[in-house]
Amino acid sequence: MSFQFSPNARNAALDAIEAAIGAAPKLQLRSGALPANTGAADAGNLLVEIALPSDWLETAATGIKTIKGTWTGTGAAAAAGGTNAGHFRIKNTAGTTTHVQGTITITGAGGDMELDNPNIAQNQSVTVTTFTLTAGGA
Repeated sequence: MSFQFSPNARNAALDAIEAAIGAAPKLQLRSGALPANTGAADAGNLLVEIALPSDWLETAATGIKTIKGTWTGTGAAAAAGGTNAGHFRIKNTAGTTTHVQGTITITGAGGDMELDNPNIAQNQSVTVTTFTLTAGGA
């Protein structure tokens, strides 16, 4: 049997995730396949690194947290003339500990994170259009 949680419990769990990761974490958009877990070494090339705002997710409501503010960065040298972003990693402010990772797609394609253009070139502006944390146990 699976557990069910109240909306208040789901919201509190999601808000605790943001608090545990901390203010102003780093978002890395990387090429290649998603690592096996958040403890695994970084994979692929770092295409974009974005310092997220100090309050980077909206307050949880109805078991969902979404991006707060604008998440925009610039393609790094490793992106060269154009490289597909395969996955993302959200790390602590120092960029040393991965707390969340997932897949990337273009807006509307259903990835864990969606970008305006996942084919990233050096000096290209990149914007995260969708990122949602959803609590289980509804």
